[in-house]
Amino acid sequence: MKRFILCIALLMPLVSPAQQHHEFGLTAGVCSYYGDLQSDLFPDYGVKAMGGIMYKYFFNPHIGIRFGAAYGSVTAADSLSDYVAKQERNLSFASDILEFHGGFEFNLLPIEKDRIKFTPYAFVGIGVFRFNPYTQGVNGEKIYLRPLGTEGQNIPIYPDRKEYKLTSVSFPVGGGIKFLLGKTFMVTPEIGFRYTNTDYLDDVSKSYVDFQVLKEYRGQHAVDYAFRTDELQNWDGNYPTYQGQRGDSKSNDLYWMAGLTVTVYLDAVGNMFDYWQTNCPAFLRSGRTR
Repeated sequence: MKRFILCIALLMPLVSPAQQHHEFGLTAGVCSYYGDLQSDLFPDYGVKAMGGIMYKYFFNPHIGIRFGAAYGSVTAADSLSDYVAKQERNLSFASDILEFHGGFEFNLLPIEKDRIKFTPYAFVGIGVFRFNPYTQGVNGEKIYLRPLGTEGQNIPIYPDRKEYKLTSVSFPVGGGIKFLLGKTFMVTPEIGFRYTNTDYLDDVSKSYVDFQVLKEYRGQHAVDYAFRTDELQNWDGNYPTYQGQRGDSKSNDLYWMAGLTVTVYLDAVGNMFDYWQTNCPAFLRSGRTR
């Protein structure tokens, strides 16, 4: 009991109301992916644009909570790989990602309006995101992959192959450096890695299934996009056997977002009117004070 009381006493300064503040603003940057079709964490290709909104509330200059929403896209193609085996597999995908996340943010230095103006920081949290992998068809059309069941999902003779969900959980971890410009704006370059609980962000995870079975249950269209080596000029005419390696199910997929966030810095306790009076242009304040 004494240890519990001591722990509570030690934690009390962390939630002290002193120097509380809000931040809210916009994020713009880039997004990429790491998984079965992309073995480089920071690839030379496939980096796409992303954007989002951010809200933060700090209990004190060191510790706060953050909530955000972001929209971006990821893509990869075996044809661009440096590995011959992947080039011969010849799969590709792209997916838009809509993400919502929340977590804790930790400032190394006690950044405040009237004191330190910059600090490195780190964050950790949990999120939920929506994805829907698709590929480009032979005629350039968009082909959504999950309905095809390319790895035998929901076929009775493969009971371990369940259809994956398009909404999944992520665990954001990352950091950056923040700069307080004057007393109004926080400018923050940041990178965050999203560790997911799905291995199907790219629609690739396990092994091939028997193409005759796949054709029977899912149709020729599923066979065409489960195995695309036959589109290459040097294909020798041999379809992969059941349990032939298609992906690596030992680890889940990952995506990351990096960018610049610009937020407005607001004190937390009752200063909205004071902030308006001291920070906003006079021509805007005049209408409010009449």
